[in-house]
Amino acid sequence: MKVFFISLIILLSLSSATPTGPVSRPPIKVKPAQNLIIITIDGFRWQELFGGADEQLVGNEKYTPDAETMKTLYWSDEKEERRKLLMPFFWSVIAKKGQVYGNRDFNNKVNVANLYAFSYPGYNEIFTGTTDLLVSSNKKRLNSNPNVLEYLNSRESFTGKVAAFTSWDVFPYIFNEQRSGFPVNSGYEPAEASYLSEGQQLVNKVQEEAIYHKGGTRFDQLTFLSAREYLEEHRPRVLMIGLGEGDEFAHAGRYDMYLQQANKADRLLAEIWHWVQTTPGYKDNTSIIITTDHGRGKTDSKWASHHLFVKGSSQTWLAMMGPGVEPLGEVKEDQQLYLREVAGVIAGLVGEEFEPGIKVTAKR
Repeated sequence: MKVFFISLIILLSLSSATPTGPVSRPPIKVKPAQNLIIITIDGFRWQELFGGADEQLVGNEKYTPDAETMKTLYWSDEKEERRKLLMPFFWSVIAKKGQVYGNRDFNNKVNVANLYAFSYPGYNEIFTGTTDLLVSSNKKRLNSNPNVLEYLNSRESFTGKVAAFTSWDVFPYIFNEQRSGFPVNSGYEPAEASYLSEGQQLVNKVQEEAIYHKGGTRFDQLTFLSAREYLEEHRPRVLMIGLGEGDEFAHAGRYDMYLQQANKADRLLAEIWHWVQTTPGYKDNTSIIITTDHGRGKTDSKWASHHLFVKGSSQTWLAMMGPGVEPLGEVKEDQQLYLREVAGVIAGLVGEEFEPGIKVTAKR
């Protein structure tokens, strides 16, 4: 009981210092495009995004069994070269044509505003604009907070043109698919008959017959292929892709595989952007926004973990690119942003306004 009351006092003191309440006017100014692709990379640290491979981790056999190979692929003495080795498309294209926030070396900060600094609260914050204290676990419980994607789907010009494909199988609960009215394909869930292209049938077959050790997180490549098939067949205006394997490898203490997944995420970003820029109706008329749901520990002994009591867990980042996004590049000015502001930015990127807690009537 004593431990409970001490924990409660800590939570209440932290909550008093944590930004709460609705944010209707995000500080990032954007102009609308016709379409939007949202990509989240679960648990990817700002340290690797802005600095590439961490010397203390990439050379530690405990976390990187084959350090020689990883260093051959991703190591350079120069930080800017390291990050480009890890994520070449991000730093060659997105960082030059778009905006990137969260490099704390320049005191440019992005944080979660929720207390907990793990996945469900983080995604709730990103998509609903709220820091609901009751959203305090990763359990599969339907989210009572309306999200920006369901709001967009309720608008006449977006109805039936919003979809989400995610590796983590908790997203149907985060988005409250039963209420929201847009398709959420997550984990090893087969795609529905309403959008079964020939390619999607093949993905379904692979998931059903070739994957024997199914957990709560689908291979990111399969998630991406399903999303790509849906994009090609149904031409949605708003598509969300949630990648999750990197976080799984981090929790397992495999820094080498965590780096590999970051590099794969970069290749998927390049592939989706190439499709956008070579497809009529999407070319020069589509924005992309990329972020993460939480940070991770800052030290080599804590990097695999993240939660309220692990320092660094609240530290995140944000990037975007598109015809309505001014090419500011890597923003280096003193600034503090929070993930709860992202929902408003998502809406703004397609010419809408989203107020956290707004009443939404789903259209199907």
